Amino acid sequence: MSTAPPAPEACYHCGETLSATAPRGGVEADVAGILRRFCCEGCAAAAQWIDSADLDDYYRLREAPAGRVGSELPDYAAFDRDAVLAEHSRTVAGGREITVLTDAMRCAACAWLIDRALRRVPGVIDITANAVTGRIRLAWDPDVTRLSPLMARLAALGYRPWLATGEAREEARRRERRRWLLRLGVAGLGAMQAMMLAEALYLDTEQAMSLATRDFFRWLAFLVSTPVVFYSGWPFLEGMWHELRGRQPGMDTLIAGSTLLAYFASLLETVRGGVHVWYDAAVMFVLLLLVARMLEQRARGIASAQVDALARARPALAARERMDACDGAMHVEQVPLGDLQPGDIVRIVPGEAVPADGILLDTASAFDEALLTGESEPVPRRPGEAVLAGSHCRELPARVRLTRTGSDTRLSQLTRLVDRAQADRPRLARATARIASHFVSALLLVAVAVYLGWRLYDPSRALEVTLAVLVVSCPCALALAVPTALTTAHGALARMGVLGLHGDALEALARADCIVFDKTGTLGDGRPVLDGVAVFDPAGIDAGDALRIAAALERDSRHPLARAFAHVGEVPPAEATRLHPGDGLQGCVDGRDWYLGRAGFACQDRDDDGGLWLGDGTVAAARFEVRETPRADAAAALASLRRLGLAVGICSGDAAAPVARFAAALGVDAPLARQSPEHKLAHVRALQADGHVVAMVGDGLNDAPVLAGADVSLAMADGAALAQRAADFVVTSPSLSRIPEAVALARRTRAIVRQNLAWALAYNVLALPLAASGHVTPWMAALGMAVSSLLVTLNALRLARAPRAAPDASAHPATALP
Repeated sequence: MSTAPPAPEACYHCGETLSATAPRGGVEADVAGILRRFCCEGCAAAAQWIDSADLDDYYRLREAPAGRVGSELPDYAAFDRDAVLAEHSRTVAGGREITVLTDAMRCAACAWLIDRALRRVPGVIDITANAVTGRIRLAWDPDVTRLSPLMARLAALGYRPWLATGEAREEARRRERRRWLLRLGVAGLGAMQAMMLAEALYLDTEQAMSLATRDFFRWLAFLVSTPVVFYSGWPFLEGMWHELRGRQPGMDTLIAGSTLLAYFASLLETVRGGVHVWYDAAVMFVLLLLVARMLEQRARGIASAQVDALARARPALAARERMDACDGAMHVEQVPLGDLQPGDIVRIVPGEAVPADGILLDTASAFDEALLTGESEPVPRRPGEAVLAGSHCRELPARVRLTRTGSDTRLSQLTRLVDRAQADRPRLARATARIASHFVSALLLVAVAVYLGWRLYDPSRALEVTLAVLVVSCPCALALAVPTALTTAHGALARMGVLGLHGDALEALARADCIVFDKTGTLGDGRPVLDGVAVFDPAGIDAGDALRIAAALERDSRHPLARAFAHVGEVPPAEATRLHPGDGLQGCVDGRDWYLGRAGFACQDRDDDGGLWLGDGTVAAARFEVRETPRADAAAALASLRRLGLAVGICSGDAAAPVARFAAALGVDAPLARQSPEHKLAHVRALQADGHVVAMVGDGLNDAPVLAGADVSLAMADGAALAQRAADFVVTSPSLSRIPEAVALARRTRAIVRQNLAWALAYNVLALPLAASGHVTPWMAALGMAVSSLLVTLNALRLARAPRAAPDASAHPATALP
């Protein structure tokens, strides 16, 4: 009878499985009189400290183990720097306060342990640990203790702290949200009280209420309405002031003007004992429109959350390795990101963000690149592969040698592109804003005419009807129809790994009927492989020399073919390197001028057969056979584009043979090869001249002119920066399937924008006559206008749930470019 093997023993502190051999399985320590086993000296020391501090109830109460401590803790001296404290902490009574993050706090017992452990340190004023959010708020007296020992104490317990960028921005956003909620609360309470008082006045149809009681109710309504109008309604009053100063009356002018008109007219009637007051209308304006405005802001926040997260993706500090000049030992120090330089080696523990672009060293790990690429699953990386700033380390600790820091990282480049895009207002949004402004001006004239007409017909209702006209026809829905839909769509695109860089790009993408792809680095997987090297005796070099010369010329190139030579060692320096778009590279290596590229450029004595040639411009020295395979999902992506009704083509600078192989594998007819940047642009211009709306997808410097010349363009994120600046979209995901998804989303956005505009116009056309004829009361007008704005916003929010797969547009047959 067989027996099950014993369960593997786990570390008493962090729960990590112990291996059978040293060094993981050999650490033992006495804790509360019992010999316990630990994965490392750090966990053993943490358990012994917890026991000595009489906090061993933690092990009994916890629901999940703490994080692994490790044998070497970072140096947290950087937390004491004035620049770090000024940016991330704030002054409170008796000292300063800071909020740090940790992902090892997994249950309430962890929060309890952190609270008890740090409160024992002299100088700690207050501490709050939240196991749900992973945030630790700490207040301390800098005159008694520095911050770094407190951080070291956290790390020694297995809760490594770090500072996330954007904390000040998030705090400002939370304060603003609390302010809006307070305004909404005041408006809600005031509206309830004002409506009850108004109801009592309305029900007094037989004038049974004494004048004193009536006036008392009116003054009470005035008191409860005043904070609603001037505090809760302040955003509308401020907006009206800005619109009037800019001589561009808009929604806020109508909202605030109607509110003030109802309020001051009611006050005048209260003072002189008139027949009607409209305090209830004033507060209902503010309450309903405040709800609509908050929902609109919430929609925008949801839509742009993925884009805003780019700015918060990097940590504030990094753990950099440093060699001690005295004993030659390697230490780890915490430094601000501004101190990092290319060549530095940083350590990243699981859960932390990569501070800068670099190369993974030592062991394989996995990185969550969801913010950068939209891919939900962690991406495995092997030693020697690139890792990107803003991605999060998963599973195993990592050592990374930095290659790009600061503003040179991919994350910084994408953030700049997004900032530029957010500052760009789409043409359609500008047009609707102009229409709304003219509509407001016309509505003010209509309101004057309505008031004068009702003064002649029924003076007692003139002001009431005018208020209803002003409110019910406020073009809120018209002004929200386009911006809300576009903002939501761009947020959905960012989540799937496509960043929109120009406001009008989404509309152009929806209209596109043909799409042209570059091959190398776009349809290809971007990992070219060197299949063979042939050298020629007259050159006087061997295969190794040829490889080193080619690697020297390609070393600083961003072209995907450069990766085929990345493995070559002992690469000599290249001088005066020049790129000839569409032809190749020229440079001086070891005192000789060399040309690398197609035949005819690198050498005149060979025919162009699709290989990569090295020569002196006249005579061939070597020929490289470079092979690139299509991306795994390229065929499926192109098939989805055809189902959407787009004609698909390939226009590449490569030789005819490899381009033909790619086209055959992907089912593309009549591919174009050996196309210079001018030829690519001419091809797109010819398609446009035939009436086509052309989308171009590329990644290299050679593609920048045609990306700029196409109706809409998409650049791959790992391509050249110039190509990204020329493009309308940057595809941050490595998956080409995001392109048909983006096209499908663009078309849905166009449909929803049209629906929103149709509803907004129909509502205003129908509501204005009803209000002018006296069939709509002011509070009904406010309700109708708020509901109209809400419907437009909710309709736009449907784009946030865009399907990931492109729909099967079976009505569109597969087509090829002419």
